Amino acid sequence: MSAITQCPECGTRFKASQTQLEAHQGMVRCGHCQATFNAMQHLYDDQPSPQLSLLIETEKSEQTFVEAEPDDNKVVETIADTTAPLSSPLTLTQQYSILKADDEVSNQTIQKKLRWLWAIGAFLLTMILLAQASYFLRVELAARLPGLKPALTTYCIWLKCSIPLPKKADLISIESSDLEASPAQANVIALNAILRNRAPYAQAYPNLELTLTDTTDMALARRIFQPAEYLKPGEDESHGLSPGREISIKLHLDTTDLKPTGYRLFLFYP
Repeated sequence: MSAITQCPECGTRFKASQTQLEAHQGMVRCGHCQATFNAMQHLYDDQPSPQLSLLIETEKSEQTFVEAEPDDNKVVETIADTTAPLSSPLTLTQQYSILKADDEVSNQTIQKKLRWLWAIGAFLLTMILLAQASYFLRVELAARLPGLKPALTTYCIWLKCSIPLPKKADLISIESSDLEASPAQANVIALNAILRNRAPYAQAYPNLELTLTDTTDMALARRIFQPAEYLKPGEDESHGLSPGREISIKLHLDTTDLKPTGYRLFLFYP
């Protein structure tokens, strides 16, 4: 069984079989103007022309054109294209699939933004950690990597800090020392010592502590000598003791009424 429906857009009439009307809930597409409409809502009530009663072989062509009227007023009759995917309403599954695809695209966009935010955050955190490490290790970095010292000095100007010379007491040794009496003055003794910097970089000059003892090794007197007191004229304390270098020290001491028979000498950094 077939019915006649009329396109509401261009007025074209065409036959539609019961199968075509039932497919896609009656939604069809006009083969003349391509408009999509519900064929069951636009059934044509007038008697059709004799040509409309002819059988139309829809399996050979999706669109068949016949002359609808015998007079000069010609109306194109065409079979509706009921197989077009745009003419059918979306099912719940299709709507869910579209929404799911949109959600996936949205999630991908959000994840991409989050990755960029994580990368920026990680970069900023790394820079902060490097800045902190440079501040706390500035002395060691300047000593071991002299090429970085100008940059570290500029960095310290901003932070109002300084880069002193390293002070590794375990890398400076007293190579030799002795006490000798002065032949010219009976109460004056001379302390001779040799210091050696065993570090691969320059170090600050250490302080020296001298303890004079008696025959029972009891302390008679103790004194601390700072670098300015034992360095020879012309030695620049700010340059420090160069790596691998030795320095000779000689100090004259007045020991009136002490009569020491021994001594102890060690170095340290305050």
